[in-house]
Amino acid sequence: MDKRLVNVPVATVWTSHNSARELDVAAISNPVDIDRWLEGLTFETRLGLCEQNLVQTQLLYGEEVVVIEEIENWVHVIIPDQPTSKNVKGYPGWVPSSQLVKCPLDWNIKEGPVVVVTNPKTVLYKETKMELSYQTILPLIKEADGKVIVKTPDGTGLLSSEHVTLSESLTNRFKGNGTEIVSDGEKFLNLPYLWGGMSSYGYDCSGFSYTMCKANGYIIPRDAHDQANAGEQVSTEEIKPGDLLFFAYEEGKGRIHHVGIYYGDGKLLHSPNTGKTVEIISLAGTIYERELCAARRYWVETEA
Repeated sequence: MDKRLVNVPVATVWTSHNSARELDVAAISNPVDIDRWLEGLTFETRLGLCEQNLVQTQLLYGEEVVVIEEIENWVHVIIPDQPTSKNVKGYPGWVPSSQLVKCPLDWNIKEGPVVVVTNPKTVLYKETKMELSYQTILPLIKEADGKVIVKTPDGTGLLSSEHVTLSESLTNRFKGNGTEIVSDGEKFLNLPYLWGGMSSYGYDCSGFSYTMCKANGYIIPRDAHDQANAGEQVSTEEIKPGDLLFFAYEEGKGRIHHVGIYYGDGKLLHSPNTGKTVEIISLAGTIYERELCAARRYWVETEA
């Protein structure tokens, strides 16, 4: 099996090996420049990522992929940690080969001690500084003097202890509750929506709910319709903060098109759509109130 690791802070996963446009060069290079890419997109070209079916999802530094095939400078991959109904083995898509490196034999974030980035963004110090996104996970080497030394896809690096948490393994990772899912989501208020977004440079609706659940130790399906078919079914009259709420066309009777996190007090915390930002809104009197069709709980009540 050909396993590789993401070797850029954020790798965008494209629908095809020829999906990226000329204006997307900053997103498909190495080093990648996500800020420059996003600044160069207009409302219409951002919308095109969705409407032209160009982008599927994103990957963070150090995430593992399995290679299916290669065409020119592109690699067709499966992402095991992003469950989907598209493929039982994980999320499929295309990534530039320059953004991946061979997975070292000793790379193990499932069982060994790991470092998880809990700041929206933090700096990894190595030969050249690299800005990492929230929920980037790297193997721990050691902790000393307010710093942590981590393995990276191509060597070692240094992170500030202030911006990370340590865990003995991902398998035994801390499990948060619904209130903590909401609290983590609040860190990203006013962050612009990005179709396919899975990083603190921008989330789409399901990428936002996926990441806030992941931050609390729960790996859930990547897309909204799959998220609505898993987890614990909850009556919309019995929802609690941290539950995921799903919205469907035809006033809740049609296809699911959106997901958000129940904030409590009749409010929704979500990443709405292109041109908008992560926000908290009251559901009453909105299209969302009419389209609400299901709720799911992925978190577990913790003992006081």
